[in-house]
Amino acid sequence: MARITGSWLSGPNADSGDSSSGDYQGKELGLPKTGVGALAPMTRRIPALILDWFISLGLTAILVRPNADALIAKFVSANPGKTPPSHFEVIINSLATPNLGVWFVLGIATVTLFGFTPGQYFLRIRVSRIDIDGPVGFVRALARQAILIFVVPALFTDGDGRGMHDRATGTALTYSR
Repeated sequence: MARITGSWLSGPNADSGDSSSGDYQGKELGLPKTGVGALAPMTRRIPALILDWFISLGLTAILVRPNADALIAKFVSANPGKTPPSHFEVIINSLATPNLGVWFVLGIATVTLFGFTPGQYFLRIRVSRIDIDGPVGFVRALARQAILIFVVPALFTDGDGRGMHDRATGTALTYSR
């Protein structure tokens, strides 16, 4: 009887009779299995996001130019007797919120103009529309970035491996070269 009903210990069958078991992510979207235009895996998406974050952090540091000594002096006068934070802590803390804005604008501008962010470019992936072969456009780039700000929607993927932000905007991250 165990053969008929199976067991939670046995796991899935190697041949379940489902014809879609040999399919690949992106097939339903009309994308190739490998090469240019194939869906990019999370192992490329996450490093691209981290690289974009550090690029925007550098741009934010250039734009904001926080004065660590003045901020530390302000902290010491407001909190006598407490040990002041290091220069690194003060600078990173003062760049945190503006960095989110720079990252947001950088993502919208570069995806609208080029179809990829700087981090995506270095990792050879791009944002592609799945309905037509054309540019992503400003509205889709804005909506995609607005959803991506919450980070969590990007972690939930559909059967094709696209995040919620890509599914909502009709885009996919694909290999560019």
